[in-house]
Amino acid sequence: FIYSMLIPLVILDIWIETYHRVAFATYGVKYIKRKSYIKIDRHKLKYLTFFEKLNCMYCGYANGLLNYSCAIAAETEKYWCGIKHKYDENFIEPQHHAEFIPYDEEDAYIKLSE
Repeated sequence: FIYSMLIPLVILDIWIETYHRVAFATYGVKYIKRKSYIKIDRHKLKYLTFFEKLNCMYCGYANGLLNYSCAIAAETEKYWCGIKHKYDENFIEPQHHAEFIPYDEEDAYIKLSE
């Protein structure tokens, strides 16, 4: 059952990479290095069984791809909408929001837009 996510992950991978290459090139946004996020190497450990190696390959790809996708989304958000969300104690603010202008600060937004 765990491998049922492989098909949507591959679709996401194709889609996000196409978006990344086309949109980032079009708007001059710096590319994200895929190899910095997706690492599949634990299958080389001799002490793992075949199925453990397969599971490690799957998890390395799945988690790496999702982190890579988040990095692409973060760069997209920085480029097009660098404004923090309204404060909510239940919201976990992403690290890349630290550079954003505060919510509802029109003067800061106007200055940034100039």
